Amino acid sequence: MTNKIKTQWQGNMLFNAESLGGSFKIDAAEDVGGQYLGVRPKALMLTSLAGCTGMDVISLLKKMRAEVKGLEIDVNGELTDEHPKYYKKVHIEYRFYGKEFKKDKIEKAIKLSQDRYCGVSEMFRQFAEITIDIKYIEKT
Repeated sequence: MTNKIKTQWQGNMLFNAESLGGSFKIDAAEDVGGQYLGVRPKALMLTSLAGCTGMDVISLLKKMRAEVKGLEIDVNGELTDEHPKYYKKVHIEYRFYGKEFKKDKIEKAIKLSQDRYCGVSEMFRQFAEITIDIKYIEKT
């Protein structure tokens, strides 16, 4: 399987990226108001990690009949000090919302995602230490 991304320079440090499923802006320069006009490239990597593991976990929980009301995933990355800067530490926090959690199945789904299914996690493990926290929030 091959993935293809097409990027077009839009001026300054702004690019438009097109991929299967949509398009988005990538930016590395702040405009006059101090805002980025697109996603920073390294932040996009963290987004990919959250999306990859999140899709795995939700799919696995459905198969395990351990569905939850909601899931939020925060990913924080710590960059090296020297160039080329890359993530040396990455922390993933999963926040599950619902009632009567099947915690053993949720933890199993996360482990399966991290160890077996999420290719983005595997890529990150080649250069970064990954740590994980799981939080359960009661919600009706």
